[in-house]
Amino acid sequence: MKRAVAIIPARGGSKGIPGKNIKLFLGEPLIAHTIRAAMKAQSISDVIVSSDDDVILSIAEKYGARTVQRPAEISGDEASSESALLHAIQSQESCANAETVVFLQCTSPLTTSAEIDKVVSERSKLNADTAFSVVEVHAFLWKINPDGTGVGVNHDASKPRQRRQDRSKEYRETGAIYALDMNGFLSSGQRFFGKSVPVVLPDATEIDLDTPRDWLTLETYANAVENGPSTHN
Repeated sequence: MKRAVAIIPARGGSKGIPGKNIKLFLGEPLIAHTIRAAMKAQSISDVIVSSDDDVILSIAEKYGARTVQRPAEISGDEASSESALLHAIQSQESCANAETVVFLQCTSPLTTSAEIDKVVSERSKLNADTAFSVVEVHAFLWKINPDGTGVGVNHDASKPRQRRQDRSKEYRETGAIYALDMNGFLSSGQRFFGKSVPVVLPDATEIDLDTPRDWLTLETYANAVENGPSTHN
């Protein structure tokens, strides 16, 4: 398999959970779990953390990642993850000969090395430009009109409610793993381009750490099933 480089963007600022990326999750800084999973993935040759925060960069180095100091102009609330990826690629010699860039988000700390390898492998096997992690969902989605009435998005509310097994399968991005063709990403500047394939991860958790409630829920779950990153990754 050709070289794949993992990049983990991790800003210092976080409004939902202050200091989120260095807050202890299962006893270790949050970012450490994603770094460890990437380091153990067979498909990944280098792990890079991009941050504007010196503490995050110091922790990333401690766990074996290469680091990139992200400029302030692409570190604010409005900055895209893509801008951080592009800057890291252009700043790191280790990216020069890579075929695949793997965008990982540390808000999914239970991501495993096997899951990373699966997404990278599927991109190669299916000759896709982008491969990304998804989970199957069964929710009935609605949008609300200006007058307050609801309209079914993925179902027709005027018809009898379908059983789950009778509905078409639907999937939600986990937001955890994106494997991108390096040259295609550099040309498009966005994570979805060309042929994009969802990769179903049956055992992936569906919780991103955006709020204190998310944090409590995911950490409680990980402890309850004894499925923390020390045994999980």
